[in-house]
Parts: sequence; structure tokens; C-alpha cells
Amino acid sequence: MINRVFVRGALTLLASLCLAGGAWAQHERWEPNIAAFEARDRENPPEPGGIVFVGSSTIVGWKVKEAFPDLPVINRGFGGSQYADSAHFAPRIVIPYRPKVVVFYAGDNDISSGKSPEQCRDDVVDLVRVIREALPETRLIWVPIKACGSRWGHRARQARANRLIAEYLAGQWDTAWFDMDAIVINDEGGPRDELFLADRLHFNQAGYDQLNEALRPLLDAAYHSTSIAD
Repeated sequence: MINRVFVRGALTLLASLCLAGGAWAQHERWEPNIAAFEARDRENPPEPGGIVFVGSSTIVGWKVKEAFPDLPVINRGFGGSQYADSAHFAPRIVIPYRPKVVVFYAGDNDISSGKSPEQCRDDVVDLVRVIREALPETRLIWVPIKACGSRWGHRARQARANRLIAEYLAGQWDTAWFDMDAIVINDEGGPRDELFLADRLHFNQAGYDQLNEALRPLLDAAYHSTSIAD
């Protein structure tokens, strides 16, 4: 008779290998994007001590150089990505720049893919650990998961993920939380569709204008002050 302990152990190992393989495939999807960033950096290396915007499609569509022309901003967004993808690629698209500030946005795709709020929080813990181990003095501005019409059915899980992430980040040095709900939620408690494209998922220019105005004080504090809380 086959040893039951052996069978359980083999099944556990197989499950772990399947999960690892799935994660590898997910990260591999972004390799062309990351390689393109690296090629661009070799041609025109960014100065250290700037501000890096990293994350999913909200970052990709953010024209940060136009929005903040007086600040040394770098956009390293790759659309469709999740928290774990940014953690995986941070050693290549965040840490080499030795930024003074990192502005981060993701989470929509995590929740819509079926990840739990707790998984989202755990992936954020991994991401912050990767950054802080290499760059302990770097400041973080965290843009939470946005509420939007196309994913309104995920609103409760998004809100719980945001709460769990906020609780974790509250214990981190020089980390600021951006108030996304103040922008995207209307007076009736619903999504402000006028800030989004027809897909009701991605911001239009009016939406980005709102983000720029609200983010500006946090960016100035993080970049120019001795503490992000000043």
C-alpha cells in the first residue's frame, strides 16, 4: 500500500510547483515591457534621487512629465499588472534609480482576477519589503484601488483590500496614503463616470487632472521636505 504521508507530501509539492509555474508565467508576460525600460535607461540613464511612478494601467496612462514638469519624474507603469508583478520587477525598474520617492498604484487587476483582500495585502507587504531592503530611506506614496463603474461589483472587496493595506502601511516610515475616494466617489456614493473613458475603468484627462491636483501637495512634501509628514 502506498504510504499516505508520502502521497500527501507529493501532492503538496505538486501544488507548490504549479503555483510557482503560474507566477513565473504571469511575470514572463511583462518581460518585453521591462526589457524596453532597461534599454531606454541604457540610452538615457535617469539621475538618482527622483520620483518613480510604478504600477498598472492607471500609471501607464498618467502623463507625469507633463503633469509635474518641475519634478524629476519617471513613469514605469505596465498595464494589466498586479502587486506581485511590481514586487518581482522592482529590482529592475525601481531600485536601480535609487529614487527619493515612489508613487505606486495597482490592485484593480488583483481583485478582478479573484485574489482576496488578504492576498493583496500580503503582496503589498512583499513589495514594500523589496523596496525598503534596498532603499530604506525612500518615501512611498500609496494610491489605493480606485472605485469605478466597470468594477463596481468588486467595490466591497476593493475597500477591504484598501483597509488592510492602509493598516499595514500605517506602521511604515515616511509613507503617505492618497485619498482616492475623495476624487472618484460622487455625493450619492456612486462612481464619478465623468472622470473615466467609455470603458468606465480607465481615467480620461479630466480624471487625471483631478489626480494631479490632489497629488501635488503629497509630491512636494515627499520630495522637498525632510519628512513626508511635514
